[in-house]
Amino acid sequence: MQDSKTVVVIGAGIVGVSTAIWLQREGHKVVIIDRKGPAEGTSYGNGGILASCSIVPVTGPGLLAKAPKMLFSPNQPLFLKWGYLPKLLPWLTKYLSHANADDTRRIAEALTPIVGDSLQDHLALAEGTGAEHWIVPTDYLFAYNDRAHYGTDSFGWGLRKTNGFQWDELEGQAFRAYDDVYSPDLGFAARLKDHGRIRDPGQYIKDLADHFVSQGGKLIIADVEDIARENGQVTGVRAGGETIPCDTAVVALGAWSGALTKKLGLDVPLEAERGYHLEFWEPTVMPKTPVMVAAYKFVATPMEGRLRLAGTVEFGGLEAGPSEAPLDLLRRNASAVFPGLRASHVTEWLGHRPAPADSIPVIGELPHLKGAYTGFGHHHIGLTGGPKTGRILAQLISGKAPNIDLSIYSPARYTKAG
Repeated sequence: MQDSKTVVVIGAGIVGVSTAIWLQREGHKVVIIDRKGPAEGTSYGNGGILASCSIVPVTGPGLLAKAPKMLFSPNQPLFLKWGYLPKLLPWLTKYLSHANADDTRRIAEALTPIVGDSLQDHLALAEGTGAEHWIVPTDYLFAYNDRAHYGTDSFGWGLRKTNGFQWDELEGQAFRAYDDVYSPDLGFAARLKDHGRIRDPGQYIKDLADHFVSQGGKLIIADVEDIARENGQVTGVRAGGETIPCDTAVVALGAWSGALTKKLGLDVPLEAERGYHLEFWEPTVMPKTPVMVAAYKFVATPMEGRLRLAGTVEFGGLEAGPSEAPLDLLRRNASAVFPGLRASHVTEWLGHRPAPADSIPVIGELPHLKGAYTGFGHHHIGLTGGPKTGRILAQLISGKAPNIDLSIYSPARYTKAG
């Protein structure tokens, strides 16, 4: 290993905290800087599923034909703040250019090494931290109306098979015998084993961060203004009106990464994909496992004391407040899928997923700035891919060579030189 480095990790979500812990284990001096603290953004409110099989991007074949109808239907999980459209268009044009079979295959192949062993990646990250008890090994269901409905997703399931995933099929009475909480309208499920869920994603990441601090790591709550550099080398991070000296900096700010990396000469077409969740506390109905309900395009995850429903996509930037329509849709969907669902109370949340136009995370060292690394852009699968991303970054910073081809994730694709 090379000499110990001083590393500042910018961002305290799952990617940033994972990176910091793995760097600490490699013997580096590590500081995390975040404007609010651990798990105060998307890492708090995600679906909580270690969704290794979620390698099929939204931009699959046929999206171009479906998207307009989805936007104008109150029962479809795609929403847009129309005043934001002019700002969205350049990104949207690039994003939709990938809605074809060849790009979808390429994206799925790229995502598999980052998320394909998520349960084991999380167990390795959490070992000895006190956060292990939040991780629950589990099946993951994809529920459909019937076999014919399942057949409409054959392209995506074919990609999963090509990339090494296996599943079994539960139909009719077999599905009911497995779990009888669902509406009779759902009569078919694909069941993937060796997945996982986090019982409380926010507390899980806070516990990981507490362990990091207990091992000598430093956590600073501040806004990061810039990364200081001289002669093509990182020298520090400017935050809260001062400069924290370091020789390495990692940008792991999720949907907020674009503004900072632009200052470093990285022009990533990145949008904030606004995602919502509802939590039903003390629910009368609790599914046995996490489930993606294909007919309604949302996930339901059993959590500590509550059932979390997450889904819907809204474009409207980082600044606007929540919209009622996506939350209303989740409520209607909850009633349709879980007919007996009642709760002591229901809470709402809005967060921002980091969506690069090509659906592939940006991981690696900037080619023109030594010591500047990125780890963001995981779309819907940040929790799933966070530990592996963090371990890869720690290996790179320590002078080690990860055993996967990292070229497709490289930030070089967003530099003029790249």
